[in-house]
Amino acid sequence: MTDNKGDLQAVEQLKVAHNSIKNEIAKVIIGQDQVIEQLLIALLSSGHCLLVGVPGLAKTLLISTLANILDLKFNRIQFTPDLMPSDITGTEIIEEDKGSGRREFRYVKGPVFANVILADEINRTPPKTQAALLQAMQEHEVTAAGHTYKLDEPFFVLATQNPIEQEGTYPLPEAQLDRFMFNIYVDYPSGAEEETIVRTTTVAATHILSKILNAAQIIDLQRLVRRVPVSDHLIKYAVDISRATRPNNADSLDFIRNWVSWGAGPRASQYMILAAKTRAILDGRPTPGPEDVRFAALPVLRHRIVTSFNAEADGVDTAAIVKKLLETVKMQG
Repeated sequence: MTDNKGDLQAVEQLKVAHNSIKNEIAKVIIGQDQVIEQLLIALLSSGHCLLVGVPGLAKTLLISTLANILDLKFNRIQFTPDLMPSDITGTEIIEEDKGSGRREFRYVKGPVFANVILADEINRTPPKTQAALLQAMQEHEVTAAGHTYKLDEPFFVLATQNPIEQEGTYPLPEAQLDRFMFNIYVDYPSGAEEETIVRTTTVAATHILSKILNAAQIIDLQRLVRRVPVSDHLIKYAVDISRATRPNNADSLDFIRNWVSWGAGPRASQYMILAAKTRAILDGRPTPGPEDVRFAALPVLRHRIVTSFNAEADGVDTAAIVKKLLETVKMQG
């Protein structure tokens, strides 16, 4: 990539666009800088996100604002216990031709046909309906009545979960959680941020947002990410972190054997490298470094590590395990 002037120019332009996107979002959303950064990294890496946070933290507003600034079509799907797969993917209806009187089936596309999908409270719907969305996420297409329909590109799914209310929910199985690139924790705002939120949202104010990028430009940037060079040392570092989460390896760390039942698969190291590449070019750098892998480690590994009973007894969560891992596993070379 360093030989390609066009790519280096694109990196410079992306850095400017990145700052403009942050400034536009700041007109509507107060704080949440790290969440916004992680969302942009996932979008440009062609990944999907799981957002975990209590209600009322402006998750829907943030995502719809991001879609607006990037000039992308946005749909929100509220997941409920009675939601059917066809409510997401679309359904066939019988339509009568007024001229000939003939009846024929016509496919009506569901809300999944958009660029940015907010799957609100994904754990409130049964596994069959969850699977319909997860298939679309994986394959970027929908099959209905024997026909396959391609989804619009770019295609970006953000699923939300409420960490408190677990009654009457259907938690996503580990294999399905693995489809999400990042698990992003949306925390409460600081005291100063909360005062600003209350001050700005209790007056009659309208924000005019500028469009910074469009669908075609985002697709080009997703291809650019794939062309970013990465050193073998950095790939080994990401793989070492990922492999260190597995308790059954011969050289497993003692705290991993004690606190982890199942570790992360190869997809974790792939996503850490993709995220590192994207973070580097968002920052205007032509190639990533170890700090980019460390930044990606928590959102990538948070939902891929299954803690043991010992971890629960010791009050240790996945975030604490990842932190200890990053202190222990060093980059070689």
